[in-house]
Amino acid sequence: MMRVGLTSSINKGFFNQMAKAGNKKQNNLIQELIQNNYLFRGLEETWLSDYLDINSLKIEKLFSNRPIYTAFLPDEYLDSIYVVLTEGLVIARSTPLDRIIAITYPGSCFGIRNLPFSYGLASRAFPTLVEAYKTTHVVKIPVEIIKTIYNNSEEFRERYRLLFELQLKFEYHLLNCSTYPPQAVASLLRALIYQERELGNQPQTEEIYSFDLPIDIIARACQLNQRTVEQVLKGMQQNALIAHNTGNDQVIVKDTEGLKEVYSATRDKVSWWPLR
Repeated sequence: MMRVGLTSSINKGFFNQMAKAGNKKQNNLIQELIQNNYLFRGLEETWLSDYLDINSLKIEKLFSNRPIYTAFLPDEYLDSIYVVLTEGLVIARSTPLDRIIAITYPGSCFGIRNLPFSYGLASRAFPTLVEAYKTTHVVKIPVEIIKTIYNNSEEFRERYRLLFELQLKFEYHLLNCSTYPPQAVASLLRALIYQERELGNQPQTEEIYSFDLPIDIIARACQLNQRTVEQVLKGMQQNALIAHNTGNDQVIVKDTEGLKEVYSATRDKVSWWPLR
């Protein structure tokens, strides 16, 4: 399940097209990247095709609830980054609290903090399991190709840097999750809004943001139980801050300013939360 709006921007026949051989297959992949992925969006197609050899790239289907790799192990690095093409989401769960510290949607990528160059050499933390929470299609791009593009494009270097910055800011939002449930959930939603806005994925129309965001994900990110999360989402929906569809895990933020007030509120300012 993808977010509203982003689905329409993805070529629905992409994987059928990718099955065709030769230059057309390469062009289809490059067009997909420059149209829909933050790292490559808007780069010149001919220039990028000089670096991306289709034979060195691997498209994979990641199945739901399957581990992909364990991040931040001593002296262990990846040999590729994972560019999320369609569907998703991909999460990172850090020990020892089993807390979600990263959520990756289509339009972005993951794995860069475990590459043996650039900022990845300084990114060390507790062992963290990276897994596809839902079925996800990715393309793996070898680190040597990323290095070459990085060294030859200032624009690419700046985007690469911003991905690290966004991850740190996402974790900062989670650090600000109070034990007060409305504020904790608002912190996560604000983190996602900031992340997806900076990546250029959202909003698609006006100031409405839509996320594929299961209750279990919210609970693990905010350190709340699922029942409490359900009650917070219900309160937010009743106060027109969000729309929540439990059937497809969709959370639509309708009032970003109202959500910001909850994010910065103290206990006596959220009138709709019954517990003091």
